[in-house]
Amino acid sequence: MEGKTISELMINEQIRDKEVRVIGEEGDQLGIMSAKEAMKLAEEAGLDLVKIAPTAKPPVCKIVDYGKYRYELARKEKEAKKKQKVIEIKEIRLSPNIDTNDLNTKINAAKKFLAKGDRVKVTLRFRGREMAHMASSKHILDDFAESLKDVCVVEKAPKVEGRAMTMFLTEKR
Repeated sequence: MEGKTISELMINEQIRDKEVRVIGEEGDQLGIMSAKEAMKLAEEAGLDLVKIAPTAKPPVCKIVDYGKYRYELARKEKEAKKKQKVIEIKEIRLSPNIDTNDLNTKINAAKKFLAKGDRVKVTLRFRGREMAHMASSKHILDDFAESLKDVCVVEKAPKVEGRAMTMFLTEKR
């Protein structure tokens, strides 16, 4: 049942296995029987035979109301989707000649992003003549990470990529 999408389920005549393990409508084990016998049982109960574990030996089928079963599965999938958190990457851009107050403003923005549980990509962009002094500007990213060390951890250390130096920060667990 886990990991199976609704469209992949086999019901009634689609089940072609010689033997299947059958579970009744109340969840009781009815044992191993031929697919035809299982179909007969399902028809007598006025329900459908649904293959819920096709990889098992022998495959497991359950006697249920197919419409109701599909609805339950769809509801479970929806609930699972609701509970998962999507982690976004927020980018903060800096320049080599940034002023202290501007840097503090960017640090506060990063704190807000980290508090929400997002990853932060800090980019130090170089233009024109600034390219010649890349190595001496690394301290800006180091200071940035240092001032946030109580709330975050450096996931990826500063690395030069073309005209920019980037580093990733994530919330401390």
